[in-house]
Amino acid sequence: MKIIDRYILKSFITTFATVFVILLLIFILQTVWLFISELAGRDLDFIMIVKFLLFKMPSLVPLVLPLSVLLASIMTFGDLAENYEFAAMKSAGISLQRIMRGLMIFIVFLSFAAFFFANNVIPYAEYKFINFRKNIAQLKPAMAIAEGQFSDVGTYNIKVEKKSGPNGNFLTGVTIHKKVNNYDGSKNVIKAKTGELVSNESSNILKLVLKDGYYYEDIVPKKYEERRKIPFAKSSFKQYIINIDLSKLNPVDEDQDQVKDTDRMLNVSELLYTLDSLNSNYRKDIISIADNTYLRMGMIGNQTAPVKGNEKLLDGFTPAEKANILRTAAGNVMSNNFSIDSYKNEIFAKVETINEHWIAVYEKFVIAFACLLMFFIGAPLGAIIRKGGLGLPIVFAVTIFIIFHFVNTFGKKVAQENGITPFMGCWLSSFILLPLAILLTYRATNDISLINMDTILTPVQQFFKRWLPAKK
Repeated sequence: MKIIDRYILKSFITTFATVFVILLLIFILQTVWLFISELAGRDLDFIMIVKFLLFKMPSLVPLVLPLSVLLASIMTFGDLAENYEFAAMKSAGISLQRIMRGLMIFIVFLSFAAFFFANNVIPYAEYKFINFRKNIAQLKPAMAIAEGQFSDVGTYNIKVEKKSGPNGNFLTGVTIHKKVNNYDGSKNVIKAKTGELVSNESSNILKLVLKDGYYYEDIVPKKYEERRKIPFAKSSFKQYIINIDLSKLNPVDEDQDQVKDTDRMLNVSELLYTLDSLNSNYRKDIISIADNTYLRMGMIGNQTAPVKGNEKLLDGFTPAEKANILRTAAGNVMSNNFSIDSYKNEIFAKVETINEHWIAVYEKFVIAFACLLMFFIGAPLGAIIRKGGLGLPIVFAVTIFIIFHFVNTFGKKVAQENGITPFMGCWLSSFILLPLAILLTYRATNDISLINMDTILTPVQQFFKRWLPAKK
């Protein structure tokens, strides 16, 4: 490696490492803000908070890495151009391609490392993160309830005056508001002097044992005049047990995330194996739904039974029998329409799951290609604008990355809903920015400015010369 390659590589790696760490810290702070409700007031020790962030940190790399490459490329080549180092290199007969050659090799290795990271580290970290959030309630069930304030736990709002014991399992002064799905304004309140949280690592149920308390339930009479008396039922108890689903102790919706998160916890080979099973089950379900629909509609092999001659089907029936037949037929039609709508939603959910797995496959390749793409946008752009530092380069980098991230998110969302193919949805942002990378590389190689003002001003000047009278 020659001196010039070492110099450029050292400048780029120093800038890249600094930018990467700063951006990663910014995204970590954003993560803390998103999960503040799970971290604040939950009696979590420092080690558990660090584990929480460490398990979440790898999933931030696909956002931070391309932006870091883009910003570092613009800043590095902008500094070289601003300090006339590029001019000195070009005067010595060194082209832009030769200057970028060492960094291109580094970026290729970085792309392979990004794919390995996305294929192996991120799925493992996502698996640990999901299970850590799920199991933390089993390890420390009392963390879901904070002292002196109401805590939302599933279908209950729980407030305790004091927690004690090694794990905070023993409660004093318990007040519980039970959520009731009604529209009459009734409320259920439970008050107890003491309580105890009992959990088992092998069980998904958290048992709340209340002692020495009262149960209040509002009664809403049917007559409006009697409602002004605000009647209620009150009962006392020595012991009252409430079973709480542990999945309610954090905002993870297992019914949705069980499928949604599975694809993020698998590598490429596991995703392809899962996709094979999903596609096979999808085809079987399509055949089964079609057969059931044909049977319900009285069809055989996708063919209706033939009607002999031109006789009318209802001839020979009395008016009352005809009306009864028509009502039955209308009911069957409504029932079939309902079944078809139900099948339609079921099929759409299965297609959505398959698309999510394909998106997870393509994402691992997109992050690797994004590193190359951002380098071939940032390096020539920095050489053209000839500005280093944290001013203009940040404006360009953030603008380009916002376009990339917005199009990428939009494309994946549309692909998930089967609006476009998962391949197109994941690669749409790369396809849009690829011509920009080619254009910038061409203009930087040929020493053409970013915007040639002559091409804009010359037609304007000619227009005014043609229509404005010449000076005498």
